[in-house]
Amino acid sequence: MGGSHSREYLLESSDSEREEEEEEGNYEDATGEDSERRVKTPSSIDDVEAKLKALKLKYSSTHNPKLNNAVKLYLHVGGNTPNAKWVTSEKLTSYSFVRTRRIDDDDEDEDEDEAEEDGESSWVLKVGSKIRTKVGAEMQLKTFGDQRRVDFVARGVWAMKFFTEQDYNAFVAEFQKCVFENTHGVEATEENKLKVYGKDFIGWAKPEAADDSMWEDADDSFSKSPGSATPLRGNQDLREEFEEAANGGIQSLALGALDNSFLVGDTGIQVVKNFAHGIHGKGAFVNFGDRYQNAGSSLVHSTPKKTLLMKAETNMLLMSPMGGGKLHSTGLHQLDIETGKVVTEWMFGKDGTEITMRDIANDSKGAQLDPSGSTFLGLDDNRLCRWDMRDRNGIVQNLADSNAKTDTPVLNWAQGHQFSRGTNFQCFATTGDGSIVVGSLDGKIRLYSINSMRQAKTAFPGLGSPVTHVDVTFDGKWIVGTTDTYLVLICSIFTDKDGKAKTGFAGRMGNRIAAPRLLKLNPLDSHLAGVNNKFRNAQFSWVTENGKQERHIVATVGKFSVIWNFQQVKDGSHECYHNQQGLKSCYCYKIVLRDDSIVDSRFMHDRFAVTDSPEAPLVIATPMKVSSFSMSSKR
Repeated sequence: MGGSHSREYLLESSDSEREEEEEEGNYEDATGEDSERRVKTPSSIDDVEAKLKALKLKYSSTHNPKLNNAVKLYLHVGGNTPNAKWVTSEKLTSYSFVRTRRIDDDDEDEDEDEAEEDGESSWVLKVGSKIRTKVGAEMQLKTFGDQRRVDFVARGVWAMKFFTEQDYNAFVAEFQKCVFENTHGVEATEENKLKVYGKDFIGWAKPEAADDSMWEDADDSFSKSPGSATPLRGNQDLREEFEEAANGGIQSLALGALDNSFLVGDTGIQVVKNFAHGIHGKGAFVNFGDRYQNAGSSLVHSTPKKTLLMKAETNMLLMSPMGGGKLHSTGLHQLDIETGKVVTEWMFGKDGTEITMRDIANDSKGAQLDPSGSTFLGLDDNRLCRWDMRDRNGIVQNLADSNAKTDTPVLNWAQGHQFSRGTNFQCFATTGDGSIVVGSLDGKIRLYSINSMRQAKTAFPGLGSPVTHVDVTFDGKWIVGTTDTYLVLICSIFTDKDGKAKTGFAGRMGNRIAAPRLLKLNPLDSHLAGVNNKFRNAQFSWVTENGKQERHIVATVGKFSVIWNFQQVKDGSHECYHNQQGLKSCYCYKIVLRDDSIVDSRFMHDRFAVTDSPEAPLVIATPMKVSSFSMSSKR
């Protein structure tokens, strides 16, 4: 398992000499993340330091001052096997940033002026004759200022060592300029950065100028002691409690906070029991049945891609995409879990016209526990609204009595707004009090108060990548957005003109805004995850009570479930942030590797946390299996 799918890239032959390979064979990531879960670490840090010092001496003797942008190039070989190591690929080579319309290695360079005239050119990083790749977040570039080194992905995992600190700083600065231009399509001038991010969000472009104190001043309910931090090495505190085969074809996971959780598959829903050590037990299986599959119905009946528990978790809303690659839906089904029957079909409509929705959410973090709840939220590309399942005439269609298309009730548009300009909403989530956070295609994250859906109180600018999923803590102080290549963590706390602490849901933050932090995979793990695997569904652990603080963030990428310690990420003195330039990026995480692509990874409700584990179990679902892991507090 793990790196076999990428080994064809990692085992490319190196042109280094045999004695050089032996000398550099133990050259490893001094931070330890690349090998902490897979490869034995060196006998001591002193040994690594000695090797690094020896390398620096050798650089000084081999450096050719006449070679511009000179670097030493390394290649990581061996994937995630015990034999994994860095080998020297080029003792002395050089890099350059080239502007061109052509990206592939086999294409020849194009004249820079000609490329600029075309208007569709991009900056490309070339290193000798071996690397030619578009500059962007996909490279997963990781900097090591204390080692004058950068690691990155380009059809393999590479490292470049610079001969002087000045060389290193020059590369990082130029790289950041090229990323900005490739991302936003304009030159990386101060004026353009101001236009892209806005004057209130200059910290997005200049993190050193932002007010970072908000991260440290956040009021947390548990200690900042080292014992609450995720260990940097090993997964001995993350143990698998239970794994069992599902009935097959799991498409989504609906965790309950009460007695049961639900595995939604191709043909129906499997009910499982919630325990303090995870979910298991093959309970009832609810077949979608003929009623759900009825060809005469007005709704499309593909496998539900979105589920929502309601009415004290006795009912579930099932929303299926229209098909043809479209994520939108024209309506949904209401399933009575206790009887196992679809009791109502609902259509989405406004002012007599059928409309679509791409996402639905509960009114608040704990709304699914309300036995009388009858409303929920809906999101489409340019719509944000609240739906009410109470029919205007006081009667809701009973599917047992009617099959006619005309009898399908239309949900009541209770509140909301249809935006005239393209907002390109993608995803949303709610806080404990019902405030709403929305992620967009352009990367913007908007905050709406519980009182109005017409205008966002705060709109955080995008970093250039679409936000595909968003989550928020119960207290509304922290937001995590998912993009394909990284997670963006935002602090919504600010101090108003009267000196009171508020969140961006309750008031306009002005320019008193902390810079975001990024959560990333290191280049090796990113490469092992696979070219086509992207981050999905980053979520905080689950609390629904004031005064309790979420402890972890979990996201899925391919066969990896990736877990960050939330408190550690917020700690500005955390070692990941040392010697970094630009937005602070955290690479300290745990990985759980499964045999198959992961459907979803989520923490159970915190009521299932036990005395020896401050965090409720983590549940990981693949198409054929579901596993539960306990987050032990033992160190």
